[in-house]
Amino acid sequence: MKIFSNAVMLLLMFATFACAGQQSRARYLPAETDLKLTKVILYRNGIGYFEREGIVEGDSLVIKVRKDQVNDLLKSLTVIEKSDGEALSVAVPLDTNAWQNAAISSMSSDSGQLADVLNGLKGTYLTVQTKDGRSYAGRIAMVEAVSSFTERGNYDDEEEVDDSKFTYRLTLLDGGEVNLVNLNNIETFEIADRDLVMQLQRTLDASEGDGIFQQVDITIRLSGDKPHDLVVSYVVEAPVWKPTYRLVMDNNKEALLQSWAIVDNTSGENWDDVSLSLTAGAPIAFKYDLHTPKNILRPDLTDNGLERQAAVAYGETTYNDDEAVAEEMAMEKAMPRDMNSEEDSYDSIQDMKEEAYPSKKMKSSVLRSAPAPVLAPAMGGAMAAPKPSISISSLQKSSGANTSSARVAGLTRYDLNKKVTLPDGSASMVAVINEMIEGERLFLFNPEGSGVGFEHNPYMVVRFKNTTPFALEPGPVSIYVEGSFVGEGLSASVATDSTATIPFAVEPSIFVTSSNNYNNSDVKITKIVNGILYTERFNRLETTWKVSGMKSENGYKVLVRHPMQSNYTLVTPKKEKVEQLDNAYLIPVEVKPGKKEAELKVVEQSPSSSSISIFDSSAEKLLIALLEIKNPDKKNLAKLKVIIDLRKKIGKIDSEMSGLKQQQYEYDNRTEETRQNLYAIKKDAMAADLRKKLNDRMEEFSNKANELGRKIVELSNQRLQYKIELEDQLQNFTYTP
Repeated sequence: MKIFSNAVMLLLMFATFACAGQQSRARYLPAETDLKLTKVILYRNGIGYFEREGIVEGDSLVIKVRKDQVNDLLKSLTVIEKSDGEALSVAVPLDTNAWQNAAISSMSSDSGQLADVLNGLKGTYLTVQTKDGRSYAGRIAMVEAVSSFTERGNYDDEEEVDDSKFTYRLTLLDGGEVNLVNLNNIETFEIADRDLVMQLQRTLDASEGDGIFQQVDITIRLSGDKPHDLVVSYVVEAPVWKPTYRLVMDNNKEALLQSWAIVDNTSGENWDDVSLSLTAGAPIAFKYDLHTPKNILRPDLTDNGLERQAAVAYGETTYNDDEAVAEEMAMEKAMPRDMNSEEDSYDSIQDMKEEAYPSKKMKSSVLRSAPAPVLAPAMGGAMAAPKPSISISSLQKSSGANTSSARVAGLTRYDLNKKVTLPDGSASMVAVINEMIEGERLFLFNPEGSGVGFEHNPYMVVRFKNTTPFALEPGPVSIYVEGSFVGEGLSASVATDSTATIPFAVEPSIFVTSSNNYNNSDVKITKIVNGILYTERFNRLETTWKVSGMKSENGYKVLVRHPMQSNYTLVTPKKEKVEQLDNAYLIPVEVKPGKKEAELKVVEQSPSSSSISIFDSSAEKLLIALLEIKNPDKKNLAKLKVIIDLRKKIGKIDSEMSGLKQQQYEYDNRTEETRQNLYAIKKDAMAADLRKKLNDRMEEFSNKANELGRKIVELSNQRLQYKIELEDQLQNFTYTP
């Protein structure tokens, strides 16, 4: 964004603009017409659906729309005539200039100075263009006043200072380079921070003049100059509705779920006797400029046709056709948002840090097996506890929830059965849910800890199943037990028939620890194909969870949020005893009645696969292990036994040949050693007897080596026969244990 010095000098303090913007918003409604507002649907993505009805006299309907809401309205505007007729056209005034320019032009010229503005932007990165054509860049370090004649500090304190003698100097810091620029020499400057630019634009938009919050007329031409009974609907920006919940428990089997929606009316008009609906989910909505004209640059081919000429040559004439190719440019078309087009993908539950939110249905055996956390008794235990004034029955009667639900393209919509009146600029709590559901209180341990000082202590949690027809949006949950407030938690999204776990307190009397052990399983054959053995082994991780603490006559259960390991699968406990979350398992550790501690071993394994030839030295042992498995491939078992028998024979020959080759190697070494000794005494006349003895020994060693060689050759031929026979057996042979 480039800001010219004369425009920047018009900027006021942001607080003044914010105040002006609030007044401007109050005066201009997002959409204004004589038709009565009859229906409002609020969403969780910052938009609202508004529906109006009424009789229009004449052949046109005018809707005054605030400029910042025009694009949303154009995307969604619908006009329906109850009787025969049709809406002929919609007329919208074009916005050929940016609305920010109108805001700037309407501001007074004595509202500020450039030095003040730049000093307020200290630390911002600027690119400055001066009047003499130079360019400087850097962060604003300071804006200081300097004198053309002397420094300001040289004046006496009592002497009147003439400000006209001073100018202002901007100091820009870019790395280690410092640039000094006089403000009166600045032509333009550019702000690099896009977020800051957006804030400046919004501040200007909120100005008192012809700003972005003023209204423009949208005219709808109707068929015929007669009364028209119309229904007009559109979507514009609106505050999101906010959910809040209360869970009340008097026993450990069921709970009262109550929910309210906090609705804000900042539309600029009163909602009188309107039908209100609230939509849960995340429909997609975005901004798209349909109001401002868009021009696309096109190639200018005018001169191309004028420059075309025929080339003349002696004896023949040629025509040089310089064919022009025009580039086709496409503009992305805005697609109106279909409020019923989202896919049904809302049946998931998010995990939140330090909380567990299971994504599958709660098993009834798990739901009712754990006892309620023990609450401290009141002092003076001999006195009978007074009957609580806040009970499930009293709270259930006090709530005026009268809501029906509907599923629309995967989204849950709360339809209030009674019409609502909500003055402009106010908020209201609307009762949405007031139903009994399944619920229990138990303990949940998160390995990341329950807070500073409670790294090994579990949470006390309320665990409930959403058996209502409503999808629950994320929001705060207040927990009441036996008439008393015991804590609060934060819920993620909970779909219908899904289970949620809400931590509301820490139990310091229970201590949870863990220890890990890594080991590997034996290698096993998974398949044999044409003599190739495909093997698998498992890297195993064993985690032992230990729960210790208070002694309970009835026992208790702690759900451990065991983190999933990458590429590992759970072996024990069995799947039916755990719940699988997005990135963890919820594993119960049960302390038996009368005991103080319990342990549970969790085993996970990760497979490692490889393949070897059946003639590999390690293959024989793996093949023999196949005969010991409980469920062999009976169809090919007989042939497998023949293969294993042949592989044993080959293995036996290999072992024997290995021993013979080792002996042959030793005799060859002795023969060579004796030959070297004979060479050493070759010319010694006194060593005739020794030479004879050494010759006899060398001959003996050589003969034995030759004999071993013959045996090795015989065994090699026998091995070759077995190998050929084994290869015949393996041809097209597949075996799966």
